[in-house]
Amino acid sequence: MDAIFIQLLNGLDKGGAYALIALGLTLIFGTLGVVNFAHGALFMLGAFCAVVVQKILTLSVKVKDKSITFFDAYKEVPYLEQWFGETGKAIIDWSVPISIIIAIPIMALIGLVMERGLIKHFYKRPHAEQILVTFGLAIVLQEIIKAAFGANPIPTPAPEIVAGSASVGLWLGLGDSVVYPWWRLIYMCFAVVVIVVVFAFLQLTTYGMVVRAGMQDRETVGLFGINIERRFTTVFSIAAV
Repeated sequence: MDAIFIQLLNGLDKGGAYALIALGLTLIFGTLGVVNFAHGALFMLGAFCAVVVQKILTLSVKVKDKSITFFDAYKEVPYLEQWFGETGKAIIDWSVPISIIIAIPIMALIGLVMERGLIKHFYKRPHAEQILVTFGLAIVLQEIIKAAFGANPIPTPAPEIVAGSASVGLWLGLGDSVVYPWWRLIYMCFAVVVIVVVFAFLQLTTYGMVVRAGMQDRETVGLFGINIERRFTTVFSIAAV
């Protein structure tokens, strides 16, 4: 029974990752009508951006003949040490979530450049042309990543603040034999929150309804003085994240 429950959690964990990928893919196709075969490459690029930022934040450098990290540097500034604590360890533990937050605007900017420079010219083109263009773009992005980082995976350990395991079995009355990593549970909850937020954005906000209306009849929406092109760019940037 415990093994079955663990496999169920593993399925939810993997399902959350696939759901986030599919969310961006369907967001572009459902609202913009574009078949984006480069979405998987964008998802991978976002992960590498977060890893690079995390490595920079925890990079050791020489300052006054002493090896310190980026977050230890505040010790060299008066008064900041007492604000943040005696050591930078607790702050360094937050390097992974901070790197993810920093990677979000980076990927949004990349999505904006892609949409303005290439994708917008194919909104009304046949799906076959969209597939050819975005598939070629995916190959270019993959080769750039291979050239920059290599073909091997880059391991990134979970932050110490969520490195432990939770006794999931105790929550459900199954005993303490069922444990699961905290970071995976947080990831599943995060995936659910993102999906709900995006759905609410498209279905319950004026901005989202205008985007959906613009896909159906761009000319009529434009008659109301709405810049639908800018809204399409915003949606593509969100999907690229």
